[in-house]
Amino acid sequence: MPVERPEREGQEVAATINTNAGAMIALQNLNKTNMELEQVQTRINTGLQISSAKDNGGIYAIAQSMRADVAGYRAVGNSIDLAQSTVDVALAAGEAISDILIEMKEKALAGADSSLDAASRTALNADFTALRDQIATIVANAEFNGTNLISNGAGDITALANADGSNTITVQAEDLSLTGTQLTISATSSFATATQADNIASQIGTSLDNLNASLARLGTGSKSLEIHNTFISKLSDALEKGIGNLVDADLAKESARLQSLQVKQQLGIQALSIANSAPSAILGYFR
Repeated sequence: MPVERPEREGQEVAATINTNAGAMIALQNLNKTNMELEQVQTRINTGLQISSAKDNGGIYAIAQSMRADVAGYRAVGNSIDLAQSTVDVALAAGEAISDILIEMKEKALAGADSSLDAASRTALNADFTALRDQIATIVANAEFNGTNLISNGAGDITALANADGSNTITVQAEDLSLTGTQLTISATSSFATATQADNIASQIGTSLDNLNASLARLGTGSKSLEIHNTFISKLSDALEKGIGNLVDADLAKESARLQSLQVKQQLGIQALSIANSAPSAILGYFR
């Protein structure tokens, strides 16, 4: 009885139905092709080369950290937008008050004319008090999202400045009410004589100086918020671009690879079919 010897290079493989080495190799290659094909399809579907930690743990961790920063900057942008809108409302109200004070000064100076009769001065005072009351109305309505920067006792407004919330931008409140210190006229200011009108005209001049300084501070605060908001927007865009460079898939390359793998898959299936049909040739030995 012949003794089986180990197969050597160049020798034919023994015909057997128990072990189909060719089918094993073909199946391994086909499985590998299918795995690569699944990976390419996932990249095409998601648009991402790295969509989970198993694709590349290090890059995925970096991308996630950067995504957290982008989300933080979105919150910063919202905070700045809110603060800037509040300041802009206060600015609009302050400018309206400035226009009213100019009209009030005109009325007071006209009332300071000693040659004016009492009836005319009374009419001027009526206009003056109506304008004075309008200031209180403007201050009361200069509110945005529940915050009023120019009312009596108003607090400063603070906006986030960075992604972790450790830095902020603060805009100082300005009390432009008739009970505050910026406007030197009171809620009951009026005149009945030329002397009173002259004194009120002088007070309004001081009020205008104080108001202009307040408007300058509010304007500077609004500009600061606007500049920082632009910077945050650019920084967020740069981070998103960086994330894309790290994890986005090159769809042109993946498309070409998909077609190549599809052909390879078909060939692998054919190779497996051929390898699986090899044992059936043994039947010919028994005919």
